[in-house]
Amino acid sequence: MAKVEFLTAQENALFGEGGWDSVLVISDKFALTNHSELTQLVHHAASIDHRIGKQATVLLAPGLAGGRLVLSPTGDLGSDYEDVRRVYEAAEKGIKIAYESGSRRPLLVLDLSQDDSRYLHSAEVAVLGCGQGLYLNADVETGEQVVIGLMDGQDADKLNALELGRSACRDLCGGDPEQMAPPAFADYCVALFAEEPIKLQVLDDQELLERDYPLLSAVARSSFAVPRHSARVVRLEYRPEGEVTQTWFIAGKGVTYDTGGADLKIGGAMAGMSRDKGGAAAAAGLMKAIAMLKPQGVRVVMELGLVRNSIGSDAFVPDEIITSHAGAKVRIGNTDAEGRLVLADLLSHLREGIAGAVNPKVFSIATLTGHVGRAYGPYTGIVENGVSRLAQCGRVLSDIGERWGEPMELSRLRREDFAQVAPRSESEDLLSSNNGASVNISRGHQFPLAFLLKSSGLDSYHTGSENPVPYLHLDIASSAVEASNPLYGKPTARPVAALYAALFEM
Repeated sequence: MAKVEFLTAQENALFGEGGWDSVLVISDKFALTNHSELTQLVHHAASIDHRIGKQATVLLAPGLAGGRLVLSPTGDLGSDYEDVRRVYEAAEKGIKIAYESGSRRPLLVLDLSQDDSRYLHSAEVAVLGCGQGLYLNADVETGEQVVIGLMDGQDADKLNALELGRSACRDLCGGDPEQMAPPAFADYCVALFAEEPIKLQVLDDQELLERDYPLLSAVARSSFAVPRHSARVVRLEYRPEGEVTQTWFIAGKGVTYDTGGADLKIGGAMAGMSRDKGGAAAAAGLMKAIAMLKPQGVRVVMELGLVRNSIGSDAFVPDEIITSHAGAKVRIGNTDAEGRLVLADLLSHLREGIAGAVNPKVFSIATLTGHVGRAYGPYTGIVENGVSRLAQCGRVLSDIGERWGEPMELSRLRREDFAQVAPRSESEDLLSSNNGASVNISRGHQFPLAFLLKSSGLDSYHTGSENPVPYLHLDIASSAVEASNPLYGKPTARPVAALYAALFEM
């Protein structure tokens, strides 16, 4: 559809001042107590059209901006099991109708009867829902500009930055296997941060990657022969002005296409695997928002692993034993469990920066397992180490996600997860996975964290160590793309908004 910008609008904008051309109301009951000028119009319309309050509708509204009034209901918000996604979804639906009716400068009005903590950020979430509704992939953009007027006191600068980050995430996650192959993904990042206060480095030398990122390079081995598919590692760093009070280290999985490798995906299971780069996409989108808003106190360091898991004569295979950057000898159990191999080396390099870092926290973001979708449906899964669990970092992040319309489910790492990756012979230190699909394995989204801890060396930063460090792994395999069309649907940009909010609350 169009590029989106948010502007603060004045109260009298409802009546056309400022060139606005429609009014979009998101509401659960359409009481409109703060906008009495709309109440009579809505009530009269409802008396002759019983769809009002049940589905999104457009009313002829002489005297209002553009003569259009779009009503998009959230449905009942009072149930114990509802959440702010109802607001997000109503805004997404309503803005599409406003756009299709011809509006390019709509005013957004939020009118909710609920004011409990679940809806604390409903005004911001409604705006982000509009951004989701108007987004199309970069290759099909119309070039049109839609300016949305904000009537409920939202911070337009913050929301513009978040939406630009989320839009970049969608571009990167949704790009097809050629459009966003590893070199193209890296080039997009270079352009994205060209004018931002971000230190950026792209590693593209095959010999260097094979030496310093051996597990990642094993996944990429069959793709090195095709220059346009060759692996990249993108390093990003934001350093705030003034004192640093916390440091975030983030690893993002960017498998730009996953054939499964030698353990080939068959029976149609390969479709949609261009979205296996959602973790790196989310990390890059988060960094874009950070770069624009320049939060104080927090230093953020990222490594994005961009590889294509190709099938070919040089593909890595099960039973190979490969030594990770951290020195762990890893026996490959299944080449279709490639994401954890990519993350392991990234995390090991980030680990080297922990010494001397102020209040460090480590994150990995990845479309890692089918199991998380089997367990949780369209939700992000959080699995954390013991330090994070003791500090309740996962619980805090989950609560933040709930308030920002990006809900997450919290899983616990157990001793059985370490048994799953324990060596099966004297030749290796770790088994990367068993030889089955994660979706069919007990604890299939939990035990990969045990592997990541051991293979990266992060297991040394446990609760009893001299330097305990929280580590949270976010599995977004079932939340990175809209659940209604998981293979080809629109990327959701989760969990960019929640992670940005967490910078100030964790």
